[in-house]
Amino acid sequence: MAISHQLLLTLFPGFYAIARFAPQEKLSFDYAHSSFFSLTKTVEELSIVCGQSELPAGVRAERDRRLLRIDSKITFELTGIVASIAVPLADAGISIFAVSSFDTDYFLISHREIEQAITVLESAGHKVQRSY
Repeated sequence: MAISHQLLLTLFPGFYAIARFAPQEKLSFDYAHSSFFSLTKTVEELSIVCGQSELPAGVRAERDRRLLRIDSKITFELTGIVASIAVPLADAGISIFAVSSFDTDYFLISHREIEQAITVLESAGHKVQRSY
């Protein structure tokens, strides 16, 4: 798949986790210090993405994730933004967890695969900068 978007992405420092809680569970930790926090609640679950160090021990979570943010200007009218990241990574066998905000998109990738992911994304025409 040839991409039509060449995006600037930033790799955040540190490690992030994707945690799962019961939908009515009260949170017993302070996420306010996390540089990135996302909460999704459904009838089945409460999912939280935050700095790994913010999670208490024993919480069910996928840990050791690195965070990439799209820094290019994107609008709701653009199509294929997530696909331009997801498809090359999927073709390389690299799993992602995507989170969208009003302004942009974020991708969590295993720390073990982040260097390979950066190489794949740059080969696909994107530019990845490190924020540290």
